[in-house]
Amino acid sequence: MPARTALAAAFCAALTALTVPAAHAATPPPAHLTGTLADGAAWIADVPADWNGTLLLFSHGFGPTVAQDAPTEAARTALLAEGYALAGSSYDPNGSMWALSSAERDQFATLDAVTARIGTPRRVLSVGQSMGGLVNAQLARDGAGRIDGALGLCGLVAGGTDLDNYQLDAEYTIARLLLPAEDVPLVRFGSAADARATADRLTAAVQAAQATAQGRARVALAAAFLNLPAWAPGEPAPAPGDWQQQEEQQYAWFANGILAFVENGRYAVEQSAGGNTSWNRGVDYARLLASSAHAPQVRALYRAAGLDLDTDLADLTAGAATAADPDAVRTLRRTSSAGQGLGVPLLDVHTVADNLVPVEQERRFGDRVRAAGDGALLRQAYVERQGHCAFTTAETLAAVHAVEHRVTTGRWDAATPAALQSSAVALGLDGAAYVPYRPAPLTVGRDQPAHR
Repeated sequence: MPARTALAAAFCAALTALTVPAAHAATPPPAHLTGTLADGAAWIADVPADWNGTLLLFSHGFGPTVAQDAPTEAARTALLAEGYALAGSSYDPNGSMWALSSAERDQFATLDAVTARIGTPRRVLSVGQSMGGLVNAQLARDGAGRIDGALGLCGLVAGGTDLDNYQLDAEYTIARLLLPAEDVPLVRFGSAADARATADRLTAAVQAAQATAQGRARVALAAAFLNLPAWAPGEPAPAPGDWQQQEEQQYAWFANGILAFVENGRYAVEQSAGGNTSWNRGVDYARLLASSAHAPQVRALYRAAGLDLDTDLADLTAGAATAADPDAVRTLRRTSSAGQGLGVPLLDVHTVADNLVPVEQERRFGDRVRAAGDGALLRQAYVERQGHCAFTTAETLAAVHAVEHRVTTGRWDAATPAALQSSAVALGLDGAAYVPYRPAPLTVGRDQPAHR
């Protein structure tokens, strides 16, 4: 073969090898990176070989302080397949699981550590789930110039003070009306075991009460103060006027252990803040019930049971004597609040029947953001499903795409319910249920603390 012909043949073979991959070739696995921050927090990152230039900074929810970089394993797999890099920290592992005193700082430090290893991203999107949704809202507030947009999933965006207060109202109602002869500790837990003991006693009281019409009426009253949805897992949504079925589904949340989660969380918050962060001294429980979307249900069940609702509400108001520890409240408000403004676009997504972080928190948060003058930077979207953070992978990816679209174009047109639903369904994954929805106001009844 002449030299020129041989050279041409070799060139063609090389070109074919570059342009037509072998059938058995596989995409290289993502690079998995780890590190440790100055306060001992761990961070992890996963970077696909075909990184698209966008880094997702994930803030995990309440629980063990272990580094996570995606809301679910399925979401991680799908996001990496689309070329996103993922990162997240554990938060400070040396303190409470309510790690709000370190979470925002650790997430920004993680961003610095990861970019030092992989280079500067084309854009950074913050994503947070549950308690991490509150961290995410803080990052969206403070992160201009460091992050470009944010996505909150089932976020605890009303903040720690509101959370502890409406939970206290429900706990107090159960203790005073269902266990009137007992002294049940509701705040200032000395240990996790003390918190569990209170949860067990309150749960047992609710279970016993469910056997009578009078007990069920009082369970419904406690559920109203807890902002507990009347739609339980595995059940069709009750009709608007089916008060009995609504109460039965609220009871299902109690029976499934919600109070254990509540009391464990209260113990962790008190650890983090250094004292009791909730109060009911001065609360008018008749006025509080009047502010609840569940008030018609409670009134109907009390009438059917032959109970005097006004008497119970007056009794609750008369006995309300819990006061907060001022320093603890100040600490919680400093570390565990959001809604004082936004620095970057934020999309919040919530299920309409969330038992742990009520969807009404979005109403409270949205009002605060708009009062700060930043309503144009916020969009909130809702999924018609029961459960906490019960999103499909398709719903999560569609929301990520909508935030990225807002960052790229300056428009929120991809974040309407119809657009999110269409985008999620088009992915052909596991379905979607985005719907138009407006949450009721959060039943909490406080703005300023009543201290000892």
